[in-house]
Amino acid sequence: METTTDHSFLSLILPVLNEAATVATQLTALEALRRRGAELVLVDGGSRDGTPALARPAVDRLLESPRGRATQMNTGARASRGQVLLFLHTDTALPPDADDLIRQAIVGGASWGRFDVRIDGRHPLLRVVEWMMNQRSRLTGIATGDQAIFVRREVFDSAGGYPEIPLMEDVALSKRLKRIASPACLRERVVTSARRWEKHGVLRTILLMWRLRASYFFGADPQQLAIRYGYVPRQR
Repeated sequence: METTTDHSFLSLILPVLNEAATVATQLTALEALRRRGAELVLVDGGSRDGTPALARPAVDRLLESPRGRATQMNTGARASRGQVLLFLHTDTALPPDADDLIRQAIVGGASWGRFDVRIDGRHPLLRVVEWMMNQRSRLTGIATGDQAIFVRREVFDSAGGYPEIPLMEDVALSKRLKRIASPACLRERVVTSARRWEKHGVLRTILLMWRLRASYFFGADPQQLAIRYGYVPRQR
């Protein structure tokens, strides 16, 4: 679906896979940004539950791509029009004025950045997780996909886009972008779903993520890490 709105500044790129239960609600929450000129690009990785049909009325571009979050986001970036790209997980909600906050950061000289994050679950350990995510990111300059990474298009292109690996693509991109410039670490918060922590237990998931990040830091194969995380390899 195309609109006549000017999408010259900001493009939101959402990779999805089998999100029929929630995608309509999540896209409705982005409608105000879209009315103010943000382009909304949804990239489906082969959903089998009707996600594309549900999403079509609420997006400016609906694309198909091979499965894989990094591949899907690169596909969306190439097809988008904005000067700034915002990569958003469909279970993450932006602040209402996210477009203005990003514009202020870019006008102020930022090449890329991310938001602080809040996790919407009630488990007390999640408060620790979100605090550590925000502080670690601020100290290291490494952002996670849950923090809604935004980047000027030419900087994204210069960095080579997302490495097309099945896990840790956000960490790998951050490392590339850090070589170009330090991130703008916005204190305004996005809200991300607690579902992946709650599915297998909060503490168990925290420990798993720590082990995976440590393994990646020491050079482990992202494909093997993805399998340990629970991703099912794409069938050929």
